[in-house]
Order: sequence, then C-alpha cells, then structure tokens
Amino acid sequence: MSNIATIEINGKKYELPIVLGSENEIAIDISKFRDLSGAITIDPGFKNTGACYSDITFLDGEKGILRYRGYSIEELAEKADFLEVCYLLIFGELPTYSQLEKFHNDIREQSIIAEDMKKILDGFPQSAHPMGVLSSLTSALIAFNPSSVNVTSEEAIYKAIVKILGKFPVLVAWTHRKHQGLPLEYGDEDLGYVENIAKMMFKKPNKEYKVNPVVVNALDKLLILHADHEQNCSTSTVRIVGSSHAGLFASLSAGISALWGPLHGGANQAVIEMLEAIKEDGGDTKKYMAKAKDKEDPFRLMGFGHRVYKNFDPRAKIIKKAADEVLMSLGINDPVLEIAKGLEKEALEDPYFVERKLYPNVDFYSGIIYRSLGIPTNMFTVMFALGRLPGWIAQWREMRLRKEPIGRPRQIYTGHTLRPFVSVDKR
Repeated sequence: MSNIATIEINGKKYELPIVLGSENEIAIDISKFRDLSGAITIDPGFKNTGACYSDITFLDGEKGILRYRGYSIEELAEKADFLEVCYLLIFGELPTYSQLEKFHNDIREQSIIAEDMKKILDGFPQSAHPMGVLSSLTSALIAFNPSSVNVTSEEAIYKAIVKILGKFPVLVAWTHRKHQGLPLEYGDEDLGYVENIAKMMFKKPNKEYKVNPVVVNALDKLLILHADHEQNCSTSTVRIVGSSHAGLFASLSAGISALWGPLHGGANQAVIEMLEAIKEDGGDTKKYMAKAKDKEDPFRLMGFGHRVYKNFDPRAKIIKKAADEVLMSLGINDPVLEIAKGLEKEALEDPYFVERKLYPNVDFYSGIIYRSLGIPTNMFTVMFALGRLPGWIAQWREMRLRKEPIGRPRQIYTGHTLRPFVSVDKR
C-alpha cells in the first residue's frame, strides 16, 4: 500500500501522508492540508476524524471488538477487578500485587472529603438531578485543591489520580444518599474498592450492612465494561478541555456534563423510562416490537443496536449473565423487568431485528441491573460516570504527557457576507 494519499483541487494535486495504526487502521494525515491548499475538511460530529493518537483503547465496531491496552474486554471482565482495570487504563500495564496494594492504600488515604463539601451538598434540593449534583461537587473539588497538577512530574500526576479515585466514589455515594434522603456514609476502608462503593451507597442507618457477592460482582463488571470507550463525546470533551491546560478535576467535571445527555450516558435511563411507558400502556411487548418496526411510528426501541457496534456489543454478552445472576439472587419480582425479558426474547428471535443486528446492548442490561439493585433511574448516569472515571483520567494523562496542542476545530461559514451597518432609525 502507498504511504501517500493524493487530493486534487482545481487541477492542483496535494500529497498527504498515510498513517497506519497498530491494528492496521488507516488514516490520512491532514494536519498540514490547510497550509498547503487553503482548504479544510468538513466532518460534522467528527464521525470520521481522528483527533489524536492513543494507546489506551481499541474498538472495532464492525467486528464487535473492545480491548483495553491490548487486553480483551471479555478476559478483563472475567479475570480482573475494577481497580486492576483502573491501573491498567491509566498506567498502561496490569499492576503487580505490590503495585495494586499500594495503589489501593493510596486511594484509601485520599477518600475523606472536606466537611465544607457537605454544605455545598446541603444547598441542593432533594429533587435536584444527581448528574447536576455530581458535576457541581466534582467542580467544587477544585476549590479545595486549587494548585494545578505539575504534568512534568509523574509523582504529582499520581497524587492527583489517587486523590480523585478516592474522593469520586464518595461524591457518587453522597449524591445517591442525598437523593434518597439518607444520612451520608463513608463506608469501611477494610473493604475492597467496589465493596466499599456498595456499602457507601446502600447501607441503611438502622441495619448492619452485609456484602452480597453477587451484587458486588455485577457492579464490578458494570464498572469495568464502562471504564473506557475510545473517543466518545465525554472522553473527547475531557481531552479538549484538558488541552487548554485546565486541571484534571475541571476536565472531569466537563466530561460529566457531556455524559449527562440522553444520546450518551443517559441511554440506560432512557431504557427504563421506555419500559415504564410500556408497562403503563398494558405491557404488550409484541405491540411495541411492531411499533419499532413501523417506519411511520415515532416510537424508538431504546437499548437495542449501537451507534458504533454494527454487529453486537461485546459488553452486552458479558453483562447479560450478570443481570440474570442478580435477578435470580435477589428474587426480584418486577413487572418492568419482566417486560424487559419479553423484549429481549422477541428481539433475539424476530427476523427483522436479527437481520439488522439490533441486539440488546450494554445500556439495556445495565439499566436492568441498576433497577434491580434499587438505584433510582436518574442515578443510572452517575453510575456510568463512576465506571468511566479511569478512562477519562487515562485520556487526560495521555493528552497532557504527549503535550498535545489546544483543541481548535475549524468551520465552514454559511452566514451573510460583508454588509453595511444600518442605523436603528432606518431599519
């Protein structure tokens, strides 16, 4: 294959280098194209534009492949825990036992929140959307940690990383407990990272908390599956905000806001809202599958198919098993979840969905698990943010260490050409 691409504009040819990724992905390097030709490329939504080089995550939507640092998502979900995956994503290699133990101990040391943060939390009404609360609390961490990270020092970056990994789960748990009207909980430093998250979220003030290994395992897998997903909306937001040399916490807060949208992190919330609507209308799954196939009907089946995966979502196969285990372990009897099972069965057997590869995706099953655990629907995206935290950190760290330039997309202007000003009395 030639290592040069040629573009011709008005009879003049421009040669541009071809870049090959480690998985044989092909890209045309257009970074000098405007200087050479005066032209830019246009790609709304950056669907076909590579914004960076990255060693973190490989994703092949056509083949249903997802890998973190070269490790398959299937193997990581089966054999690793979330904290190991955090270390892998951020630092590039799976930790040794001693590295993992130190990492966990350092995170524990940073898991206390300044008491004044509680005053900020108290300022929100109980009805406030948890994502708005989480974004605000993450941003507020900057006030309690005002010094910027010295990115030339790996030690300084490490301290910032363990600080946010220690404090962020507490903010998530407090956001949940505020919404539920429960007293704030710090958990237990003798527990593992995910076990402690579960305790901080679910402990009742009048009951002893008992770890349910099925629940912890499901949470662990969900967090791993959501940990990174290449250059999606929130991740690219973290990178572009960080490219201005904004700090880690500020960049993460921006990522949380990007994740909030229903086309991104809010998808699993939309699944449950759809199931609720079907239940209120009588629970006839066949009726709604027919509506989904009708091009004239505005109804859309949420949680099926994927914007990137054109075959199947590899994460969905993993989390389906965890969802089944949770429902069986907890003995859940919920008509909404029964509707979900009905839709899943119909979609996997209906030729219309099978031919179009519209299989249940990770959002479908994650919504089911969160609901079965008693997590409110508007907390689902907060849980997504908790899982995505190490990916955001890894992407921010990579971008800063590589000294990437500030993000500055171009545009094609379509407004008025030059026109004279008209005074107000003549308009």
